[in-house]
Amino acid sequence: MDKPATHNSPRTWFLTSSLSPLCIRLIRQLLAHGDYVVCCLPPQEVEDDERSAEFRELVNECKSNRKDREGWKDRIRGIRCDGRTMGQCGAAIAEAVHVFGRIDILLCCKFEAVIGTVEELSATPATRNLIRDQFETIFFSQVNFIKAALPQFRAQHTGHIMILTSIGGHIGTPWMSIHTAATWALEGYCDSLAYEIAPFNIKVTIVQPNKEIQTLTNKIIFSPPLPWYTDPDINPPTVPSMRDMLVNVLNANPDTTIDRPYEHTEILYRYPRLSPPAYDKLVTETVHALCAIGGHENPPARHIVGFEGAVAVKEKLKTVMEELEDFVEASLAVDIFDSELKQEARQGKSNLDVPPPPPSVASG
Repeated sequence: MDKPATHNSPRTWFLTSSLSPLCIRLIRQLLAHGDYVVCCLPPQEVEDDERSAEFRELVNECKSNRKDREGWKDRIRGIRCDGRTMGQCGAAIAEAVHVFGRIDILLCCKFEAVIGTVEELSATPATRNLIRDQFETIFFSQVNFIKAALPQFRAQHTGHIMILTSIGGHIGTPWMSIHTAATWALEGYCDSLAYEIAPFNIKVTIVQPNKEIQTLTNKIIFSPPLPWYTDPDINPPTVPSMRDMLVNVLNANPDTTIDRPYEHTEILYRYPRLSPPAYDKLVTETVHALCAIGGHENPPARHIVGFEGAVAVKEKLKTVMEELEDFVEASLAVDIFDSELKQEARQGKSNLDVPPPPPSVASG
């Protein structure tokens, strides 16, 4: 049986998607630590020159003669893999084991966000397909990688599955209903999985940064708006919507501008393009959390990144607890009333003025 890598010794990471600014900064951190990294590259994103440009820069760094990059090229492996196909996931896991001998951490980090109200996503066949695509991306593709990795982890009798989601796993967000649903599905799946694989010394951790961290480092898909959700004369806005906020961010960069944001009739696909310093500031805390938790002997089952996210989830859970307490009190009152009736009936002392049942009438 293979011995697990200690927390400070080199570990082998398997990233299910590796082209986001967050993942590229994570890979640099891992290589600097001396870890080995398998980078899955979704074919659709690799073929987008702008999306893959920063990853290509990283590869060139690894191949360079810089002293601070020495050995990097031998500890990184890129594999083209479409997670929506189970066979490709299995082949990628097998290649990773063949190259590096083992996998210590599977990081499920594929992400994209569909923006649109429930009605907008139900308006046409094309928008209805976005619902299926969102689940394929966030849920089914990551489940495929998990299923492909489990036999290897069981054989090693050690492993750590990390799921990078967002606080959307706790809090619903208007205009992101399908994204939230897919996130909740993945987290529920992994909560159940954790109990099943614990006897094999396989750990599961869900890491939840703020929604904007994942959203602003991955593809954003805008469904065509419906006027009764966007026309201020029909529906005066009380707070900025998620669509408003993301459109404002994208329109701040001329390379990703959305023309006529409330009038477009086609589905829009955009990758946010922030400056490198802006990305550094946005994702640093999440990268640090992933590095610290990955491969830890006693990792948390769930970690919320950042104070603001933790407070938001705490407030949500507080509201839920208050609602549960109200419901318990109402249920308890019904239970007491029901038990008292049964007790009085047994004693023949019912105080309720209930008329006796009518005499049965014989037929015929």
